[in-house]
Amino acid sequence: MNVAIDPAQALAEYQRLRPRLPACDKLGHGVEAARFLDIVAHYELILFDAYGVLNVGETAIKGAAQTIAALREMRKSVMVVSNSAAYPKAHMMDRYARLGFDFSADEVVTSREALLHRVAEEPARRWGVMLNPDKDMGEIADLGATVLADDPAVYDRAEGFLLVGADGWTEARQALLQASLKRQPRPVFVGNPDLVAPREDGLSLEPGWFAHRLIDVTGVAVHFCGKPFPDIFDLALARAKPVDPARVLMVGDTLHTDILGGAQAGFATALVTGHGSLLGLEVAAAIQGSGIAPDHIVTEI
Repeated sequence: MNVAIDPAQALAEYQRLRPRLPACDKLGHGVEAARFLDIVAHYELILFDAYGVLNVGETAIKGAAQTIAALREMRKSVMVVSNSAAYPKAHMMDRYARLGFDFSADEVVTSREALLHRVAEEPARRWGVMLNPDKDMGEIADLGATVLADDPAVYDRAEGFLLVGADGWTEARQALLQASLKRQPRPVFVGNPDLVAPREDGLSLEPGWFAHRLIDVTGVAVHFCGKPFPDIFDLALARAKPVDPARVLMVGDTLHTDILGGAQAGFATALVTGHGSLLGLEVAAAIQGSGIAPDHIVTEI
């Protein structure tokens, strides 16, 4: 369901859901910087969100690849920490190469990987998966999962649900999932907690949007595996060389996922405002209204 919505509506919905997001006492003062590279001297490891920071949809943001190269020349460690869960890792690596980035597979940590890591700790189940039936299931196929479509019996047979991709999701399918969970609550794991994502034609609705609707309607317990929740950050730090969290910088475009997530992990944060979820909004007002302040503010990396 790639319906573009208004950034102000998305921000208001994130704020409505704030009590469900991680608590955090470590927030910054929102100091603006003219150039991204001027703020990185103190940091050893720099974590980048993807959508709105490195790319918008399938389009690279101008200058982003050059900034990554400059950071490597400065001997900084870089990683992508992305809530993009709808595609296999190989697909994402191909995309980054196509867009001019030179990330290695270990430098890209996705919420799909965090989901798979978390689900591996669960008993074997018949999983129903929110995913476009036309897409490659990739690693999720190894779970013996079934894609959720329009057959109510598939929902009722599932012993748990994985919400990983909202492309192709419909109101009818959302209603089937809600009804099935009302009849019989079962575990729900969310690979992409984002409410929206920046695309070339606006902000698309993502699995987090529908997961919170499930909570609103059914009260079912939901486990979120991506930003701003800890699982994905724990996975990223496990891959990086040992580093003091205070020497880590999380860079993103969304206050309630990237900035809050980085802050709750003990990292410094930088908010990018030129291409992502806050585009067209008054940034200072958004920060004040949310109560979530980054350490740094830049237009782009």
